[in-house]
Amino acid sequence: MKLVVAVVQDQDSNRLSNALTKNNYRATKLASTGGFLRSGNTTFLIGTDDTLIPKLLEIIRENCRSREQMVAPVSPMGGNADSYIPYPVEVEVGGAIVFVLPIEQFHHF
Repeated sequence: MKLVVAVVQDQDSNRLSNALTKNNYRATKLASTGGFLRSGNTTFLIGTDDTLIPKLLEIIRENCRSREQMVAPVSPMGGNADSYIPYPVEVEVGGAIVFVLPIEQFHHF
């Protein structure tokens, strides 16, 4: 048994949720916020059998794509402004960060 923790960008959340449901994976969705861009993410908690992990990872890979996005930098609050960039920059966002953790016990009541 494994616990898969997948952090995905909000734009990919509904697409991934639908694909998980279609493929009979149960998931709990949690709202989360990224630290770098301070933008919305969704964290999925998915418990599944070890043998189903490759299929699950493929579903996540197919539904969570990285993309380029222009972001306006946050101005420094009282810190060193030497490295502050005052104009929008293009960064790569999206995709998924996935952790696969071993589960000692699983109970469904």
